[in-house]
Amino acid sequence: MEIGTGSALEPANFIEEIIQSDLESGKHAAVLTRFPPEPNGYLHLGHCASIVLNFGTAQKYGGKTNLRFDDTNPETEETEFVEGIINDVKWLGYEPANIFYASDYFDQLYDWAVLLIKKGLAYVDFSSPEEVAAQKGTPTSPGTANQYRSTSPEENLALFERMKAGEFPDGHCTLRAKIDLGSPNMHMRDPYLYRIKHAAHHRTGTKWCIYPMYDWAHGQSDSIEKITHSICTLEFIPHRELYDWIIQQLGIFPSKQYEFARINVNYTVMSKRKLKQLVEEKYVAGWDDPRMPTIAGMRRRGYTPTSLREFVKRAGIAKREKINEVNLLEFCVREDLNKKALRRIAVLNPLKVVITNLAEGGTEWMETENNPEDPNTGKRPIAFTKTIWIDQEDFMENPPPKYFRLSPGGMVRLKSAFIIRCEEVVKDDSGNILELHCSYIPESRSGQDTSGLKVQGVIHWLSAEHAVPAEVRLYDRLFSVEDPASEDDFKKTIHPASLEVVEKAMVEPALQEAALVDRFQFMRIGYFCLDPESTRDKLVFNRTVSLKDTWKP
Repeated sequence: MEIGTGSALEPANFIEEIIQSDLESGKHAAVLTRFPPEPNGYLHLGHCASIVLNFGTAQKYGGKTNLRFDDTNPETEETEFVEGIINDVKWLGYEPANIFYASDYFDQLYDWAVLLIKKGLAYVDFSSPEEVAAQKGTPTSPGTANQYRSTSPEENLALFERMKAGEFPDGHCTLRAKIDLGSPNMHMRDPYLYRIKHAAHHRTGTKWCIYPMYDWAHGQSDSIEKITHSICTLEFIPHRELYDWIIQQLGIFPSKQYEFARINVNYTVMSKRKLKQLVEEKYVAGWDDPRMPTIAGMRRRGYTPTSLREFVKRAGIAKREKINEVNLLEFCVREDLNKKALRRIAVLNPLKVVITNLAEGGTEWMETENNPEDPNTGKRPIAFTKTIWIDQEDFMENPPPKYFRLSPGGMVRLKSAFIIRCEEVVKDDSGNILELHCSYIPESRSGQDTSGLKVQGVIHWLSAEHAVPAEVRLYDRLFSVEDPASEDDFKKTIHPASLEVVEKAMVEPALQEAALVDRFQFMRIGYFCLDPESTRDKLVFNRTVSLKDTWKP
């Protein structure tokens, strides 16, 4: 493939500029990136940016991407999260070249740790975490060596073997690199390489009771796989010097780390720790709750892979942190769904309307578009019968000026059907409206109107005889403030109206054939999808997003 000769290969960000330069200079013959999540929770919108960057960039330049699980902490990792992450990556439209695990390399990492010890560059330390913190000094003052730093390589090898053999309890000692206690980079002041954890691992079982720290496993895993461009977020900038030092000391393939700014979005949190709190303390129904910024939650809510990839593209890959507007995310899914979503009718708060001049049992069949943005989707029939449902919000007994929906004596057009006139409001003894009696204008059939009548309002409706009941869940933003993470207790900013459940909605019968992959626009309401909890006997739909941005805290 020829690099840089067409607009399709023009660099879109500084990472792509680096990659293109490396290919053109011959530094690398091909691109190999990796996406390295820790399987201790579900992926969220921030991870989505990393997935799109790693997979999308490699794909653009004819390269490949590995999915590698950073499974070095057995106490927090589960197979459930591994499977969820694989599903998320594939759902977003990417196929890993390989699926690897840091645990695949535990034997090699141990051997390399032994090599560092033999070179006098690592030692077993029996200091407590508090003692180590004090010995490291501060950013403005150097650290101080302890007595374990001068232990001979031979003794350290024996101690490290005893650590591996399980002779010491959790936390009794660690293996630390011997680098520079006076370094201005605190990560270079003899960082931890191994700690003791007598815990079963989801893949290696009880084979190991010592586990590598992230900084020890990360760079070497990249090197083993011969990753050409190791792309991380900005918080790993201080780790880069250690990353390079370890590779240099071991004399292994020189993978190179590059950093970009994580994608943040207002009105949400994207900390795994905080998301885990929401799940475990029952503020949400689970990791895939449609209000969660997890990929699983957004998928359940009806977001599409295309809309998430487009959001990442528009948000951009940068070197500085910024807060992206959730409005941009919602715009991207509206734009995508407007093209794809089939139009369907739902009446969330049904109000009975009796058509007085239509015979009992009489049915007029209408046609309406499946999607006006895509003529190839065709049309479908809808029944107009003596009793129909309209939404309660489309009728007002005492309307204000310029009210164009239905009112006593007023007229309105039923979408794809006829004009109707309200003749009577039927109430119970308490004054509650039970039903409306209306007449229809036979000459006003949509597309064949010869009535000469002009009405400004158009409302949606359903035949009461044909409509089917459904539960509709109206999801909204989970938090009521722009930056919930900055609050003393972010959970106190949860938006009380983030979920409204409409239990007695009515929907058109075509929705009985809905599948989980389908997306719908409920006319005049918003975009919706079928929820996995839905059954034939009880249809459940989730609102993805409203038709327009009308949100208010």
